[in-house]
Amino acid sequence: DTLYQQVMSWKPNAVGATAKAIVFTSKKAWLIIKPMKRELDLKFYYQEPIHSDLIKRRGIMGKKHAHHIRLQHEDQIDREVLDLLKMGHEFSLS
Repeated sequence: DTLYQQVMSWKPNAVGATAKAIVFTSKKAWLIIKPMKRELDLKFYYQEPIHSDLIKRRGIMGKKHAHHIRLQHEDQIDREVLDLLKMGHEFSLS
């Protein structure tokens, strides 16, 4: 809920759900949240690789870079996590 409340304040933004994920979109999908057994996987896209200790996995999808953050507890949603996700949201608007 905390993550949802934070990112939904960024406009434009819409949310949808699939059987295994929650997808946030602006002009295009920018954040995909997948519940895992013991954590949440947050995947967002950016124009280049982001180097942060919070990024657990990276991949390339066409011309964009996918970044994965893993959270186990709500208190891990801090300014650094939100700043990284905000970069993904802003990239989705370009």
